[in-house]
Amino acid sequence: MKKKAPPQSFRCAIYTRVSTDDGLDQDFNSLDAQREAAEAYVKSQAQEGWRLIRESFDDGGFSGGSMARPALQRLLEVIRSGQVDTIVVYKVDRLTRSLADFAKLVELFEEHNVTFVSVTQSFNTTTSMGRLTLNMLLSFAQFEREVTGERIRDKIAATKKRGIWVGGVIPLGYRVQERKLLIDAAEAGIIRLIFERYLSVGSLPSLQAELRQRGIVTRQRTLATGRTIGGIALTNGPLAHLLRNRVYIGEINHKGASYPGEHEAIIATELFEAAQARLTSNLNGRRAQRVASGALLLGKIYDDRGHRMTPSAARKGPRRYRYYISCLLAQGRAAEAGSVKRVAAPEIETIVIAALRARFGLELDDRTLVVNQLARVVIASDRLELTLADSEVIRIAWVPTPNTGRREIIGAPGAYAARPMKSEARLILLRSIALGRRWLDQIVRGTIGSLDAIAEREGCSRRQVERMIASAFLSPQIVKAAAEGRLPRGVNARALADAPIEWSRQWQVLGLSGL
Repeated sequence: MKKKAPPQSFRCAIYTRVSTDDGLDQDFNSLDAQREAAEAYVKSQAQEGWRLIRESFDDGGFSGGSMARPALQRLLEVIRSGQVDTIVVYKVDRLTRSLADFAKLVELFEEHNVTFVSVTQSFNTTTSMGRLTLNMLLSFAQFEREVTGERIRDKIAATKKRGIWVGGVIPLGYRVQERKLLIDAAEAGIIRLIFERYLSVGSLPSLQAELRQRGIVTRQRTLATGRTIGGIALTNGPLAHLLRNRVYIGEINHKGASYPGEHEAIIATELFEAAQARLTSNLNGRRAQRVASGALLLGKIYDDRGHRMTPSAARKGPRRYRYYISCLLAQGRAAEAGSVKRVAAPEIETIVIAALRARFGLELDDRTLVVNQLARVVIASDRLELTLADSEVIRIAWVPTPNTGRREIIGAPGAYAARPMKSEARLILLRSIALGRRWLDQIVRGTIGSLDAIAEREGCSRRQVERMIASAFLSPQIVKAAAEGRLPRGVNARALADAPIEWSRQWQVLGLSGL
């Protein structure tokens, strides 16, 4: 008589999950109930060769809407290492409530030849009908989760409309007792001081500097992980949020609206409304001032620590000087600013516009070029980094002009005036170099037939085209000096257009000492 072959062995892993940690400290909790039912199911399949692996995979207090669960991630690693053949759960929504996540899991199961079993829902994921059934069940599980979420959000909205505190970060000036906001006397004094001093000093940077001098910082909080946060100086953003918070006049905020609350107010309504009027006035004033400043790089220029640089201006007699300064200077935090804290606006704008024109041409005006083609400018002590709209990065060697003393000039003594070239002349020269190189490349590639064709296309004379193409043959050292603003006054596009082809002779003919 032929001996019957032993059944094939299937290594089984049980996964359990509950969304909250309520009751997990009991002797027999929901995770235990799920595991007991799953173990009984595996024992019932013992004759088919099913056996449990030793490791347990239990997630207590984790939502099924996310894959970020420690036990689930361990289970996935076991699957990838080929140590399990079958995953057993009590119900499919214990594994996940998201259709997108479930699709990823099924793909992983199929890749590693792993089957999936639900104790209370009989199906087999190796068949198309089993997968259809599973998708339908999971769709209802996700629908239930979304409906539950909507119900919770509606409850929160209704509760807030009644003026009841429902949780969240406790505002400075209050403490929570029995789920109600109560005034904290010490912190309430700080809140009143902030409102009163803001109306007195008139601006957020001035208020911020004064609070730093007084040693006023944010409240320290200890997170569930044990990490402590807070205890730092108030900056403009948090101060503006605090001054706009209607909680301080006894109201509860919810999605842009506010409702009379159960808690006491810290600030009188008149003081609060006066602060709102000042905030709005300052905001509108800054916007108008920035628009009127003519700053081409407004909103796009940053220092090398990621801080925004804002337009500024100063007058000396009849002349007006424009700058970009780190926003931290106005907040009294110069030590935290980047390597370049202040820079002359015309100098930077000239270099940026020249680089954009070299890349995109002359068809657009300066402001349109900046708006459409430039995403960001970062200023460092030795370079500029231009990030274009298509994410291309252009790096330009650059050295800031010293605040005192004269810029180093590379000309020989007496050859030219010992002053740097004007920004307008520098811009014209850089444009000529960029256009000359582009036109030369077009002629070499054969995309345009002649100099006359270029002159007709650009609406200029043949002589102008010849001069610009001649600038394409300038020494790299001369081009670098022009970009860095180190050429002396008197050297311009017209003079350089007639320079000899040999780089060594260009310095001699122009009376430049070279590098």
